[in-house]
This record gives sequence, structure tokens and C-alpha cells, in this order.
Amino acid sequence: MELHTPTCQCGEETEEARRARVAEIIDEFHAQPDNLIQILHLVQGIYGYLPLDVQQFIAERMDLPLSEIYGVSTFYSFFSTEPRGEYTIRVCMGTACYVRGSTKILKRLSEMLDVAVGSTTKDRKFTLEVMRCMGACGLAPAVSVNGEVIPQVNPDKLNRILEMCS
Repeated sequence: MELHTPTCQCGEETEEARRARVAEIIDEFHAQPDNLIQILHLVQGIYGYLPLDVQQFIAERMDLPLSEIYGVSTFYSFFSTEPRGEYTIRVCMGTACYVRGSTKILKRLSEMLDVAVGSTTKDRKFTLEVMRCMGACGLAPAVSVNGEVIPQVNPDKLNRILEMCS
């Protein structure tokens, strides 16, 4: 199994150029509050996450309170306000996976990566998260790496999964 990593162009562009792109996105959506989620998705695509200063820029440009931008960006799990790792590992905590030991997998991954759930390793290689359900109940317990589901994971398979990310 080969894992695919999204290629981020984040470091190849000046901050001024990124801000100009954000402004263009907001203008394309006519700064309408109803389009905030779409705008945040596109902005996160530019930065890889939603830094607070960028949220402030969006708030000012859309004439919205920062609290509204921050509330949306922290409420939805598909947004991140912290830099993400090259590989996002998600452990399913749905009923079938939970019953079949996903908590042991999560604990072991946290120890192996030396990172808390919801955080990114210091080298920004891995982000460890939980999911409520992956919809892969017949493959429980399941883990995903950058969206690719890995079935029937047990603590003994974790080294191999992490090695695939090297």
C-alpha cells in the first residue's frame, strides 16, 4: 500500500502573495457571510491551516467579528487552527472499532509518536486525530492515513504503518 501525501506549496509563496489570494477568494464570494465555510476551505488550502492572524484578516475583509470566524473554524473538524503534519493519522472510535480495541491503538500511537491526540509532532510529520466513525465497520478497528483506510489494525501493525510514511 502506498500513501499519497498532498503537496503543499505553502512555503514557496510570500505572505503578501498569500494574503492577496485570500482577498481574491473573499471578493469572488462577494464577502457574503453565507459563503464563510467555502471561503475558509479555500484559505486553509493556501495555508494548510487557519492561523489566527489570517482569521483576523478574513474578519476585517468580510466585516464580520473575529469571534464568528474563530467559532466556525474551531467548530468544524475539517478545519485546523494549528499547523498539520505531513501525514494525518485518524483512529476510528465508532462503536465497532471501539469494541475491537481502537482505544489501545490510539494510546499506542500517541506513545510511539510522543504526541497528544489532536496534536502534531514537533517535526510536523504526523498529526494524530480521532474520528467518530469512518464507515468501515466491517474492517474494524480501522485507521486512516491521509484519508486512506487501513483495515483490521492492531498495535503490532503500527510500526509498519508508520514506516510506510517514511
